[in-house]
Amino acid sequence: MDGFLDETCGGVTELRVHGVSGTPPAGTLGHPHPRLVAGDGTTGFYRRWWEGGRPSGDHPDVPGVRRREAYAWGNLTSGGRTIALWLLLLPFSLANLSYFMLPRPARGVRLRHVTEAAQRLFALLLTGTLVGAVTRASVDLVGWQCTAAGRACTYDTAPGWVRWLGVLWGDEPSRRLAVTALVPLLVVVLLWWIARRTWLRDERTVPPETAFQDGVLLARPRLWHGAAPVWRLRVVHVAFSIGSIAVAVSAPFAGTATGLALTVANAGVMLAAAVLAALPSIARRLDPHTGQRPPAWLTFACHALRVAAPVAFLATAGAALAGMPARVAGTSAWWLPGVGIGTFQYAVTVGLALFILVATAVLARMDRQGEPGGRGEGRALGGMAAWVVLMVAVGSANVMALGLLFWTAAYFGVPAHPASPQPVGGKLFLDEAVWWTAALVPLLLAGLVVVAAGLWLSRRAEAGRLAPELKPYYLERDDARVVARTWALAALTDRAGLVLGVLTGIGVAGSAAVTVIHRLRLFTPDGGIAGLLASIGSWAMVAVVVALVVIGRRTYRDTRLRRTVGILWDICTFWPRAIHPLSPPCYTERVIPELMTRVGRLAPTDRDQVVLSGHSQGSVIVAALVLQLDPGQRARVRLLTHGSPLRRLYAPFFPAYFGGAGLSAVRERVSWCNLYRLSDPIGGPAFRRVDPLAGGQRDAVDRFCWDPLRPGPGEPLPETRWHSGYWLDPSYDAALDRLITVKPAA
Repeated sequence: MDGFLDETCGGVTELRVHGVSGTPPAGTLGHPHPRLVAGDGTTGFYRRWWEGGRPSGDHPDVPGVRRREAYAWGNLTSGGRTIALWLLLLPFSLANLSYFMLPRPARGVRLRHVTEAAQRLFALLLTGTLVGAVTRASVDLVGWQCTAAGRACTYDTAPGWVRWLGVLWGDEPSRRLAVTALVPLLVVVLLWWIARRTWLRDERTVPPETAFQDGVLLARPRLWHGAAPVWRLRVVHVAFSIGSIAVAVSAPFAGTATGLALTVANAGVMLAAAVLAALPSIARRLDPHTGQRPPAWLTFACHALRVAAPVAFLATAGAALAGMPARVAGTSAWWLPGVGIGTFQYAVTVGLALFILVATAVLARMDRQGEPGGRGEGRALGGMAAWVVLMVAVGSANVMALGLLFWTAAYFGVPAHPASPQPVGGKLFLDEAVWWTAALVPLLLAGLVVVAAGLWLSRRAEAGRLAPELKPYYLERDDARVVARTWALAALTDRAGLVLGVLTGIGVAGSAAVTVIHRLRLFTPDGGIAGLLASIGSWAMVAVVVALVVIGRRTYRDTRLRRTVGILWDICTFWPRAIHPLSPPCYTERVIPELMTRVGRLAPTDRDQVVLSGHSQGSVIVAALVLQLDPGQRARVRLLTHGSPLRRLYAPFFPAYFGGAGLSAVRERVSWCNLYRLSDPIGGPAFRRVDPLAGGQRDAVDRFCWDPLRPGPGEPLPETRWHSGYWLDPSYDAALDRLITVKPAA
């Protein structure tokens, strides 16, 4: 190959790790011609290729002396087309995040273990919520109601691909249910395939063996070694889902001996899955290279469950296709008895939510008491973030689930309330609880508008405060005002926890109110203000589902949009799949081992040095990385972070991992410099929040950077860089020079 490419190791290496949105290697390196020197097309290490031959100067690569290298990991979250399907898995991802937000006080180990078991059960029921929505849409609305004799799907105007069910088996519901049950089964198979594919690709990567074990949570090798527990949890969730689908087919015929036996068998599969999910050993991670193995009985139980679930389903489908009684005592023209189990699941979900609320509050209080001063400063939502995010997860799952039900009912017929007057005709009935939940959506939208107005007023007040202070630095008449508005807008990120808490509070309070109204039968949502709210909410949820489908379709085809949507997964999937195995995969379980191996190759001796330069999410990755290195490797590593959310987002929401102990451990173990701007809505200081305009003692790690840069007399105000372009800032080169202590001769 013509030109010049440094492929040597040793000396000083500036290893850049990009942040969210999968920044291309050319952008990370600041060079138009990147070349892959290690890795593959999914993740890889790139260096600059010099078209004109070997370069000269202060910054170009010099073999064996210095070089710039970039690690590209963005394809793990935005490279594949299956990311389009990940949008539907957002509730699972949020539930998984909540596990890592749980406070971990030293005195509350037993309570925390019980709470974690409750979280795993909650995650299992969350899977049941979404799979149950597909089951109800297909088996109940289409198989039980719409294709029955004389109903909407038997009309000549109905789509031919469903009308045949009513024509052939209009008076034989069991056969219709068996066929329509294939739809949710295919959804479960798709979820299993996606989860298994990413598990094989990423989570089976074994971290290199290190000779050092640190007490800090982020330093534990088993954190990034989840092959076995993720497999066990996946078996449990898939079996539970298959069992719930089969129950919907068999339960309407539980009045017969065959129907009852099949219902008990399928319910037994669900119960076994729930029991396994609650066991501590099901999700326990073991340190690699120690020879530890999970209990043999647990592996056997998982294998037995993965066989029992499909066998019971096949038996149920076979019996239903063979024909079961068309009329069973207790059934009606619109109510599918099998979904009655959903009421039980709802009650269990509410009970688990209340327990997790109380337990999290107790753990948060114990965590605060264990700190100096007992205030727990910097904890998002007072340490209750785990519960709040779990409620957001179940709320988003319900919006998707009910949106699907309303869309299905509207597509095949007319959505109707159970109290709707006869005749039945083309009506597809949704039970009263569904309509009450829909009535909450307009209230949440109204709350969102109020919160947005509050944020706007907050930004305006902060800009008014900053403008006079910035006047001495930005001399032009309007420059100080423009910069003040920019900084005030970026500061709104600090109120993310408050916004989340307010919206969650509105949702929980509204859910409690409508549950009481529904249970006491005070009035029904089929008329008046309640009916209007329910109607608006139903169409709003249909709009959400349609929007997700449209975005997913465009994401599948559009690489740029895939990168944009991938930002969400860059943040959510940093954490391993600890309680929900069907959530999008954890890229860190592949990234951390690869970076550990690469650091060892780049700095094999004490005469070599690697400066880990992490931007945005890359700063979180490199901070976790340095704690995984043994002391010998760590002595050859320096840390340079910029646009880092470590203190601003990760420390408040994940205090057990990135709180005072975690970040202090990073500072104690490596030389570290962190660059931040007040115009950056994501990054910030890693330690002390010091107002750069007021002076004061600043932390040795943090370095403030002006943005926009202060113009000279008569010059226009430079462009604001916000969260990007730290590599182009003069402060970056200065910080890099300070960190490099190995000075080999060129």
